[in-house]
Amino acid sequence: MPFQKKRIGFGVTGSHCTLEEAIPYMKELRDKGADIYPIVTPTVLTTDTKFGSKEKWIKKIKEASGKNDIVDSIVKAEPFGPKTPLDAMVIAPLTGNSLSKFANAITDSPVLMTAKATLRNQKPVVLAISTNDALGLNGQNLMKLMNAKNIYFVPFGQDNPIKKPTSLVARMEAIAMTLEEALSGRQYQPVIIEKYKD
Repeated sequence: MPFQKKRIGFGVTGSHCTLEEAIPYMKELRDKGADIYPIVTPTVLTTDTKFGSKEKWIKKIKEASGKNDIVDSIVKAEPFGPKTPLDAMVIAPLTGNSLSKFANAITDSPVLMTAKATLRNQKPVVLAISTNDALGLNGQNLMKLMNAKNIYFVPFGQDNPIKKPTSLVARMEAIAMTLEEALSGRQYQPVIIEKYKD
């Protein structure tokens, strides 16, 4: 199994419309041998939306990861530095808000703290974006991260170019393939794909 005995952080940020699509890939990685550490932002932990209650998503994350304990505070995230390092981290979905903070070294959530620690340990961080402004004001942050060492992207494309021309969403089903390549120091290709279906 490609991820046997690998310690993989799986960060979830508040793109609530994409949670249903992203969370099952925690279980896929676990089924392929990974030891999953689920990490959430305060938005995921505390917000009810039309896509579901906070309790629903926390339950799904626990089930998919196989863990009863979720990393939901910066204090819980800090040990992923030199004390108990991860082999890699995935963030799926990654909102535009968290993307912009990550690109500018702002560490104000457990997900970003863990991502920072993983980079500090020179291990890969895999990003699966879901943001309405990736081709707008956030474009500069996207390109900054695409050019950064040890950061890899799940292939992404425009999900609705007519109604949301600046929106980009990752192809979540490519998370495992992107992670496998990232662990070998390579970007899974092609990284820019067609996501839109009319």
